[in-house]
Amino acid sequence: MDAIDRKILAELQRDGRQTLTELAERVQLTLSPCHRRVRELEREGVITGYRASIDTNAVGLGFQTLVFVTMREATRDSIRAFEDGVSAIPNVVDAQRLFGEPDYLLRVVAADLDDFQGIYDDQLSALPGMQRLNTTLVMRTVVDDRDLPL
Repeated sequence: MDAIDRKILAELQRDGRQTLTELAERVQLTLSPCHRRVRELEREGVITGYRASIDTNAVGLGFQTLVFVTMREATRDSIRAFEDGVSAIPNVVDAQRLFGEPDYLLRVVAADLDDFQGIYDDQLSALPGMQRLNTTLVMRTVVDDRDLPL
């Protein structure tokens, strides 16, 4: 990956809907080489997809929580079962496995407190292998979905 590829990636992070012609202009390439580079970045898995950023409040999911999960045990089977379970809950929009304690950090969106309580009671607390859930409410998002510093 060279400086031009990094320029392409930075531009696509800024605006993934721009045309290839606009992108080529912005990175100072002609259309064909720019197109080849984008396709190669996609093929190599550097570009993993394109999507819209959506305002959670506008779609009625403005209530956010961070859920810290401590596992009962860290066997391969328990980790796989837990991660499969977490992946099946649509309201979990971000999940990370951590070193140390807690074992996982989940970001969960919901319509309101009652909606979150239902998700917590019916889905999160039923996840396999889990020992403890610790939840904190998000007061305000300061940085979200920031572009990578390329």
